[in-house]
Amino acid sequence: MNVHPRFEGPAEYNVLDEPLQPCSNDPLTGFFRTGYCAAGPDNAAVHLVCIEASADFLAYSASVGNDLSTPRPEMAFPGLVAGDRWCLVAARWAQAHAAGKAPRVFLRATNRNVLPLIPLEILKAYALDLD
Repeated sequence: MNVHPRFEGPAEYNVLDEPLQPCSNDPLTGFFRTGYCAAGPDNAAVHLVCIEASADFLAYSASVGNDLSTPRPEMAFPGLVAGDRWCLVAARWAQAHAAGKAPRVFLRATNRNVLPLIPLEILKAYALDLD
């Protein structure tokens, strides 16, 4: 696949104001399926929060109509299992947080474009990659 470098993510920044790090190549994630939670041109993509899926979160997500466990090959979606890293839609993460079911996050792979919706201090409470 020939992907325009702008879609790959390194030209974008994470919530720590550092170059965006990859989220996952297995499964290959991101709206553009580059491994990055990139917003892309005009900040159009919203799959910006790099999560680690948990069984509890996956069950909650399915219960609110966002089944992330069932493969959807027509959308290049393999289906997730607990432990997978994935670029989640920011509004879906905020919804799960409000319900007490938010998954843990990787801040270095979470796009800073989420900050108007999700404050950094809230994300830090779920961080898996803070020293």
